[in-house]
Amino acid sequence: MKLPFFARPASAGACLSALALLAALAMPARSVRAEDDPVVARVAGTDVHQSDLTMAEEDLGSNIPQMTPEAKRDYLITFVSDMLLVAKAAEAKKVADTNEFKQKLAYTRTKLLMESYLQTEAKAAVTDAELHKVYDEAVGQMKSEPEVHARHILVETEDEAKAVLAELKKGADFAELAKSKSKDPGAADGGDLGWFTKDQMVPEFSEVAFKLEKGQLSDPVKSQFGWHVIKVEDKRNRQPPEFDKVKDQLEQFIVRRQQSALITRLRGEGKIERVGAAAAPATPPPATPAPAAPPAEQKK
Repeated sequence: MKLPFFARPASAGACLSALALLAALAMPARSVRAEDDPVVARVAGTDVHQSDLTMAEEDLGSNIPQMTPEAKRDYLITFVSDMLLVAKAAEAKKVADTNEFKQKLAYTRTKLLMESYLQTEAKAAVTDAELHKVYDEAVGQMKSEPEVHARHILVETEDEAKAVLAELKKGADFAELAKSKSKDPGAADGGDLGWFTKDQMVPEFSEVAFKLEKGQLSDPVKSQFGWHVIKVEDKRNRQPPEFDKVKDQLEQFIVRRQQSALITRLRGEGKIERVGAAAAPATPPPATPAPAAPPAEQKK
């Protein structure tokens, strides 16, 4: 789902972010109590609060080097302090009176208003009832699909696979034999592959595994990875993932859907004119997609 977020080149983005942060620092009123937002520094008479560091950290994001929490706090204080000092010097030079600055400030204000409104409206749409509704709709769209829970032992040659199979038929424990014989990374788990659907494995493997009955062993199976001996532990129809395991994904879907619907509505209500000889016709707003089915549980 595409949303019309503004592109942000590094240099321009840094400038706009600094403008936004400086505007926040300059605001005299704060929405949190003083004891919840302590002063962490004072720069030329201007208090720097903990919330200012939080905004700076969000702004810098991955640009902050890896460091201890104490070092990061000092890094952010230095960053905000430097920004305030440079900003005061810019004010003395009347930079704020230039047309370029005023244009950037107006743009930043518009962008912040957009982001804040989208976030507020989207957050209001994420209710427990809506989360369960989207989950139930997605689960209802899931197709009934067979799954197999299997183990395997992977070796280099057919002869090795035949030898492994012979040991198993004599009563050797499959999991223990997998730990000692299999070259697969999952050997430490006794060759356990967890639950999987047919398309999650290479065709040669799946064709055999899905024909076996519960508890049955396969003959040696050749694939691009080597030779397998497969044991089917259980079979079932695909189960939907638990609600709690996909709750974050459901929240993200509802947020994107709400934001997209809001923008589509505002586009329809507003009047957008493209001026100039080369102006292209407005692109129709993207349709809001239907809920995607929750992903299957990850196999081991």
